[in-house]
Amino acid sequence: MSLVLFIEQVLNGLQFGIMLFLMAAGLTLIFGVMGLINLAHGSLYMVGAFVAATIAGVTGSFFIALLGALVAAALTGALVELFVIRRLYNKDHLDQVLATFALILIFTEGTRWIFGSFPLFLNIPDYLAGSVTLLWGIQYPFYRLTLIVVGLLIAGGLGLLISKTRVGIQIRAGKNDREMIAALGVDISKLYTLVFALGAALAGLAGALVGTIQSVQVGMGEPVLILAFVVIVIGGIGSIKGALVGSILVGLTDTLGGILLPQFFALFIDSATATSVGSSLASMAIYFLMGIVLIWRPTGLFGARL
Repeated sequence: MSLVLFIEQVLNGLQFGIMLFLMAAGLTLIFGVMGLINLAHGSLYMVGAFVAATIAGVTGSFFIALLGALVAAALTGALVELFVIRRLYNKDHLDQVLATFALILIFTEGTRWIFGSFPLFLNIPDYLAGSVTLLWGIQYPFYRLTLIVVGLLIAGGLGLLISKTRVGIQIRAGKNDREMIAALGVDISKLYTLVFALGAALAGLAGALVGTIQSVQVGMGEPVLILAFVVIVIGGIGSIKGALVGSILVGLTDTLGGILLPQFFALFIDSATATSVGSSLASMAIYFLMGIVLIWRPTGLFGARL
């Protein structure tokens, strides 16, 4: 593999990881603060993608589409928390899994009913199209580079929100001792709704941004949700820093594994078999990574120590 191709794949892995972070950050906040297993988080990703594609088709504005996806996902998340999730906080995890799985079915069929069964497509706006020249003359899509920069800015803003603001202090306190902050006068119900809406907004934004790279279709959120769960296990439940580091590790492992492993096995066996074996192992690489991290640190890289 040439150096140019390797750097391009590293950037692709970084871009993939940053988009995973937007999913995983909301998921880890919800689970860390509320102790809730939310399988329907991927459905909010799908909602953001469909709303963005629809608004862009009507208005022709990519920026309005992103704003609409953000608002729609946040409102959907707030409504879900108010009418469904709020009844699950005192239930065991099995009840939470069953209820949020039912939400997946409702969102899937509702999306198919509203938007139809055919994929939608969201075009990259003209001002983000084309390529830019990086070091060593590498040509890289400007849109993907923009995704990396925007994702890192969101990560920084989310870190500041959690660590430097009054709401962030309440979120961190709610994660550690919800009864105490309720006794101190914090409305825990409003805090939970805010956290859930924030997580939903991040998921919807991720879906809208990725909708220009892949087709927008029913069920697109579930594969990403699985990877987001892997990310928070690797990074540590409840840790935004862990979600960012875990997302980047998963993105790089998945992208580079798909390129390097087939080439490695091609040194020893024929090309067709090497491609088959290497691709199969590449799809398992992130789970090997998760296993190694859990053996080394059972609570994740930045999770609370037992």
